[in-house]
Amino acid sequence: MDALFRLGQATAAEVRAEMADPPGYSAVRAQLRTLEEKGHLRHEEEGPRYVYLPKVRPEQARRSALRHLVDTFFGGSAAEAASALLDHSAAKLSASELDELAQQIEKAREEGR
Repeated sequence: MDALFRLGQATAAEVRAEMADPPGYSAVRAQLRTLEEKGHLRHEEEGPRYVYLPKVRPEQARRSALRHLVDTFFGGSAAEAASALLDHSAAKLSASELDELAQQIEKAREEGR
């Protein structure tokens, strides 16, 4: 998806060329097909090749991926996921980033989330 967001549209070969350590061509095509089945992208036929285009905005894709990660590895607990993230990155967060997180937590409390 990152390659499609950067390029706007791309063939499987172009997506593969954008990857740092790409799998085989057929693995890339299989992943694109899976992403299309899940509704994240679509394709158009240009002669003998498919050109893939994102159907979702990057923000939607990030939220969906994060939701899947939290459900898969943290039993759906956002608190456990945030705690794990902070355990590994707290030393790297600036005071302003910590303040922003505190504000987001306070806003969630006020909204009853």
